[in-house]
Amino acid sequence: MREASMNFRKVIVPLLFFLPAITIPAILAQDRVGQVFVRVTTDDPDWTYSPGQPVTFHIAAAMDGHPLSGVEVEYRVGPEMIEPAIVKTVTLPAEGIDVEAGTMKEPGFLRCIATAKRNNRTYRGVATAGFDPLSIRPVGENPADFEEFWNEARQALAGLPIDARLTLLPDYCTSTVNTYHVSLQNVGTDGGPSRFYGILCEPKADGKYPALLNVPGAGVRPYRGLVSLAEQGMITLQVGIHGLPVILDPAVYDSLGRGALNGYPTFGLDSRDRYYYRRVYLGCLRGNDFLVRHPKFDGKNLGVTGGSQGGALSIVVAGLDSRVTGLAAYYPALCDLTGYLKNRAGGWPHMFRRQGEGSHRSPDKIQTSYYYDVVNFARRVKAPGLYIWGFNDETCPPTSMYSAYNVITAQKSLLLAFE
Repeated sequence: MREASMNFRKVIVPLLFFLPAITIPAILAQDRVGQVFVRVTTDDPDWTYSPGQPVTFHIAAAMDGHPLSGVEVEYRVGPEMIEPAIVKTVTLPAEGIDVEAGTMKEPGFLRCIATAKRNNRTYRGVATAGFDPLSIRPVGENPADFEEFWNEARQALAGLPIDARLTLLPDYCTSTVNTYHVSLQNVGTDGGPSRFYGILCEPKADGKYPALLNVPGAGVRPYRGLVSLAEQGMITLQVGIHGLPVILDPAVYDSLGRGALNGYPTFGLDSRDRYYYRRVYLGCLRGNDFLVRHPKFDGKNLGVTGGSQGGALSIVVAGLDSRVTGLAAYYPALCDLTGYLKNRAGGWPHMFRRQGEGSHRSPDKIQTSYYYDVVNFARRVKAPGLYIWGFNDETCPPTSMYSAYNVITAQKSLLLAFE
């Protein structure tokens, strides 16, 4: 308490010297500063409706937990990620307003986004109503030669020795876990080999353990490994996807993310053999090749997990690799990529959302996308899986994720966060 009092004086006392320059009326005229929330909710507590059933969104604002009136709000209502059908600006009363949003005739998601400005800051609230989401079907094609294409790719990978190179990382180790930087041989994009990197964490104690492949979300960054899971008795391999060592100075990844690797999700999209994710998908399989050969692997329990791009890669790996016995995919990206061509939301990275100049909507790029669309790997998943996402996700839209989830025939569980 004494320390807090001293800190208070350090801040307040210097300010007293400036008070003569500030008039009392000016102080009294200042807007109150507080935490503002714009909240949008649906009239159904489950946020779920039948096609044809009308939806009412409620929009209200609060500051410091108390209703806020007189704030100007713009709201937009329409199918998620598509141009809104309703755009209006209103002044909110303290009790908020109801917005009659209409309905959807087909399974999908209807979203209301409300935006308010106060004290030069913007506040935003979102609610998304789902219409029979378990009936959403993908719109993208399932190529007739999909299996042939990926069988040939896996054969190319199998033709390369794993050539695992491990470097102990003493600073990353604990009393019960050894941690290594790992480099594995992978296919390249020019016909030659490349390298695939990650962090291996293994229990020091003798015994046999389950193994887990952790695949990353989008971006370019270093990794430290899943030490805590290894401490609980699991062999873990956390991988990067860019063919870079994963223990470099963070500035290196920042520079690459803003430079040479900026926009990597569309690199080579005009060719299914040169697309950026071909090497990525196969590199993840190489990670499994390494794990199942680990001398402490129990020989039966092999999992894969990740979120966003990592959620996509988890489904891809499970769809391509029968050795996988379980997966957990969080808000998976890269699902039903061509949804935008049918005027509905497609998955991250939204490469087909844009039209006109600079658009990727060319026949060759569209065709390539079908061979990498997570939906087509989801069809082939055999392992039980846990899937997690939210209705309000604006990066990985629920329409796209349900498109993949609904074609999975393996045992599956879905954990939803409406907000």
